[in-house]
Amino acid sequence: MKVDIEKMTAEIDLMKNATYIVKDGQLKLVPTPPDGYGKQVIYWQGGKPCHGSLEQTFKI
Repeated sequence: MKVDIEKMTAEIDLMKNATYIVKDGQLKLVPTPPDGYGKQVIYWQGGKPCHGSLEQTFKI
């Protein structure tokens, strides 16, 4: 991930499967479930993401 502060643009690797959040001009990578199965939930307050939760599941 490369960030250019003057233009407020960011470059990300489109070959990487990922979820990103932009908050107050900062790009943040949302963590993935450790085993690759689960869900990511982002909570919002006042029009901005404020916190999230990560739930892991397993395949039987």
